[in-house]
Amino acid sequence: MPTTTDGFTIRLARLKADLVEQGRRVQALVEGAFDAAFARDPAGAQRAIDMDAVVDKVDVQIERASVQLLIDATGAGAQLPEEQLRMVLTIVKVNNELERIADAGVSIAEEAASLLASNSSLPDTFRVMTNSVIGILRDVCASFARGDAALAKVVLASEDAVEEFKKAILRDAQSRVASGKMTVDLAFSQQEIATYCEIMANHCTNIAEQVIYSATGAIVRHKAGHWEQFELPA
Repeated sequence: MPTTTDGFTIRLARLKADLVEQGRRVQALVEGAFDAAFARDPAGAQRAIDMDAVVDKVDVQIERASVQLLIDATGAGAQLPEEQLRMVLTIVKVNNELERIADAGVSIAEEAASLLASNSSLPDTFRVMTNSVIGILRDVCASFARGDAALAKVVLASEDAVEEFKKAILRDAQSRVASGKMTVDLAFSQQEIATYCEIMANHCTNIAEQVIYSATGAIVRHKAGHWEQFELPA
């Protein structure tokens, strides 16, 4: 295993590539979960759920490899550049966020069975919210792959839209239940899926914060309804 500075650079590039691939894997899981929920497709739901085993395995591999890289660098007395250290920290944190997004995707896939049992379907308007979540996940993964802080900031601005979609969907469900146009079971499933969508969007903004940190060294945090950027002291 190489322990020179060049060797660490190669290992770090490999770790980043593995995490980019993990992002694609998680996006495929989430898309499969949404499709299964809309189609009330138990087989499709199970395929999405089964994908989580690979996500979990790769999650552990990336975490262990990241820790080992830092251990080896310390043992070799290597002076890793600041941007490389930021990238290792970013990889560890983004890896964790992707695993949690996959968990939320699994929970959505499990709702497909509930929809089938209740003989209910999600309204087509729900697609607007799920498509937004997929778009946010796609963009944040692309921002990490390219080290694109500008695209990461676009993701930060997208979180509020998902929250508004959730509020509108829940208001509509409450109205339909009250008028007898929607079953309580379907309203509950909608609430569960909308909540998991919101959770995934939150994890995506956490990733976006890390991309900005890795690319620029700036720390971005959500404060009182807006995002603030804090520059590290020189």
